[in-house]
Amino acid sequence: MGNAHVVRDYYGTLGVASDAGPDEIKRAYRKLARELHPDVNADPEAQERFREVSAAYEVLSDPEKRRIVDLGGDPLGNGRGGGGGGADPFSAFGFGDIMDAFFGGQAGGRGRGPRSRVQPGADALIRMRLTLEECATGVTRDLTVDTAVLCSECSGSGCAPGSAPTMCDICNGRGEVQSVQRSFLGQVVTSRPCPTCRGFGEIIPEPCRQCGGDGRVRSRRTVGVRIPAGVADGMRVRLAGQGEVGPGGGPAGDLYIEINELPHETFTREGSDLHCTIAVPMTSAALGSDLVLTTLDGEEKIEIRPGTQSGSVLHLRGKGVPRLRSTARGDLYVHVEVRTPTKLDEEQERLLRELATLRSEDVAVSTRSAGLLGKVRDAFRQ
Repeated sequence: MGNAHVVRDYYGTLGVASDAGPDEIKRAYRKLARELHPDVNADPEAQERFREVSAAYEVLSDPEKRRIVDLGGDPLGNGRGGGGGGADPFSAFGFGDIMDAFFGGQAGGRGRGPRSRVQPGADALIRMRLTLEECATGVTRDLTVDTAVLCSECSGSGCAPGSAPTMCDICNGRGEVQSVQRSFLGQVVTSRPCPTCRGFGEIIPEPCRQCGGDGRVRSRRTVGVRIPAGVADGMRVRLAGQGEVGPGGGPAGDLYIEINELPHETFTREGSDLHCTIAVPMTSAALGSDLVLTTLDGEEKIEIRPGTQSGSVLHLRGKGVPRLRSTARGDLYVHVEVRTPTKLDEEQERLLRELATLRSEDVAVSTRSAGLLGKVRDAFRQ
């Protein structure tokens, strides 16, 4: 008497009804595979259960094998899955199904379809050199830029006038071709861009003579730009949609104007504040005087008070650079440097010696160390 043939319940193994659709079967398999895969669950019973689930999915995802099950047969017989000893869980289905279960990809290596020929364009960058005065007041200029622009002959389609793209007969418009290989993991399906249409799914039989099918050409053009007051070195001004037109006539990127501020002969800049140094004669610093300084707003009278010391700083509020997008302005700091004369004639030297005598100041200074008592004495004389 022969052995009784047991028909496995593939629907029950996946936990779906007999009228479940392909998507429902796939979702059930994904859920169970994530729980039972040997890389996730090392329990021997889980591995055995994973073999059963894998075999059930192989059968029910194949229309012909599922038809055999619905007629009461077993397409796998006694040789695979369903508790059959030692069956490789990966041999029951393709590697693409494993990736599908764990990463949600396309089962069996199915691709994403053709890519669009129309792509967004890249941004462009131009550096503009400005003086401090131009940065402070703002400036309007016309710039000559060399970028990709829309092809005027084909309007971005890439086709010669009167022609149109045709479907690629190698990939049938899918934009990719597939290859099937057998490995120790089972059947592996790989996809790659179609080499004939480069993944577009269509070819241009008659490319535009002006752009060669790219939908864009390089051209030199003039762009007006307004630089606001208060910009500084390294800042960028953005002109939306004035950059490179994309392949296939895609939307243009942006054009960025980077500011390069030139050094100033008088002022140095720290943010919106300005700094400068003025040299004052020793006599003017001692007696006091008035000086005229040319600022960004014109000539400014500066008072040097009697007894001004070298290193003193005069603070002029609101005489700096306007703050960007604000009505406020920075300040101007004037650093005073007192200059000592290096050459004196006899009369000047005599007068200075008389002044030193009147002020009880030592004229001759020893180059040797004065010692502790001498330093104390000199300190009280100051």
